[in-house]
Amino acid sequence: MRYNQVKDLVVWAEGFHERMARQYSEAADRTDNERLSMVLTYLASRELRMQKGLDDLFHDGYDHRDVLETWFDESSEFPQPPELERFTEKSEWNSVDEIARMAVESNRKLQELYEHRASRAAIPPEAEFFNALAEGHEAEIRKLVSSMQKFDDI
Repeated sequence: MRYNQVKDLVVWAEGFHERMARQYSEAADRTDNERLSMVLTYLASRELRMQKGLDDLFHDGYDHRDVLETWFDESSEFPQPPELERFTEKSEWNSVDEIARMAVESNRKLQELYEHRASRAAIPPEAEFFNALAEGHEAEIRKLVSSMQKFDDI
């Protein structure tokens, strides 16, 4: 669909985090490698935390309604499902490095999506909203890389 509201993107991103959490959790249950299981379990909990953060936008004390109900025109595929959805389809990993690369890449793609929406915002509050989401993902990437390095020491 060409025309969407900001809330459509937030709901999609929330579902993306939920699918990633489920994927990591199921992979952790299937692996016999204790270290991979720990990494996958950590990533699943992280994705659930991010999902909850997006869900809280609809329920917290601050009213995001004006921004969430803002319409935008996106002529490309919304919200880039082929590029991002492929992350939710991987089910087997061979190393912590492979898992870390995918987790970082998926966060970078979401960050790029939010930056793209900020650059095309119709109103300043919409740009601020998406810039805040992009900055949050940038911080998550730094934290993720740091956490993955700690798993290397185990």
